[in-house]
Amino acid sequence: METEQTVRPLLLTGNEAVAEAAMEAGLTFFAGYPITPSSEIAETLSRLLPKSGGVFLQMEDEIAAMSAVVGAAVAGATAMTATSGPGFSLKQEAIGYACETEVPCVVVNVMRGGPSTGLPTLPAQADVMQARWGTHGDHPTVALCPERVSETYKLTLHAFDLSEKLRTPVILLMDEIVGHLTEKLWLPLPEKVPVAHNRTTDLPPEKYMPFSYTGQLPPPLVPFGKGYRYHVTGLLHDETGFPSNSSENADRQLRWLMRKVEQNRNLMLKAEVEGAQDAEILLFAYGASARSARGAMKAARAKGLKVGLFRPVTIWPFPDEELVQAARGARVVMPIEMNLGQLAYEVMRVVDRQKRVVPFYKVGGEPILPEEISAAIEGVLK
Repeated sequence: METEQTVRPLLLTGNEAVAEAAMEAGLTFFAGYPITPSSEIAETLSRLLPKSGGVFLQMEDEIAAMSAVVGAAVAGATAMTATSGPGFSLKQEAIGYACETEVPCVVVNVMRGGPSTGLPTLPAQADVMQARWGTHGDHPTVALCPERVSETYKLTLHAFDLSEKLRTPVILLMDEIVGHLTEKLWLPLPEKVPVAHNRTTDLPPEKYMPFSYTGQLPPPLVPFGKGYRYHVTGLLHDETGFPSNSSENADRQLRWLMRKVEQNRNLMLKAEVEGAQDAEILLFAYGASARSARGAMKAARAKGLKVGLFRPVTIWPFPDEELVQAARGARVVMPIEMNLGQLAYEVMRVVDRQKRVVPFYKVGGEPILPEEISAAIEGVLK
């Protein structure tokens, strides 16, 4: 990465920006399997990682790739994988294992159309609910969704920071449009984006409990081989890491897994709000769809229509309070998605029952156009 004296603009795709940001975050291990439309992330890292002394592995499948990432992270690596819809499905059991064992790692999912192999080369926002509930059981989920290449870079750094602080998998969830979009990005960034790398403790080995259920943040996960011996298991376990069938302990642990994310919402909750102060219609859009929604909002404003935009950058945990505040004066909230209704149901759950929720969905592999949203706004006003 260049020094601040050599800051220069680069033309990068979203996928390339992920790879560059991962290296900036201190990535030392990547395991993956080629899958459209995320393959450029692996291709770029296959060149960059070996040059820095890191490890790049193309595994036999997505299940092995995610499992390798978990193992590498426990051994002290800063680890990541990248995939798309079908591969994301295959990774779910190991993602659940990482949630249960509180292992920090980053999972990039460049969304495409589905179900099954679906539309491999075309855009969709089809994995939003899979990101939240793809693995079984009660578990925490953190998912970030960029709308532009520069934001993709920043959110990748943010994902690594959150995964280390919260000791949980963090998902970078972007659609194919953003992954393959080419835009100008100034590197290095003018502002420093911190990335936590605390894997040490002052406690002696006999007092170290890697799975403490109290505090604001979990204790650091000291890597294997550093003089600290502890047990790692996908079974519900006590604070030492050893399996426990105690119902009281199970309750404590599961509540902790959820609480450590919920009580740190201030670290991750990000949303952009435009024109909501007087909006009668509030558009709700994320990823590439938000770019079109912003264009439609500006066109509506030029006609004198009071239209605003709420864009969640953090998708999970869902920004309930932020949306309630933004929609306070609106009569209609319009979720806009490249699927047949995923976050729209979260919007319906959150906003006041007196407000109309009028979703606009588009599937079929083509982006949502600003003109289509404008027509939907006109339809609401009739």
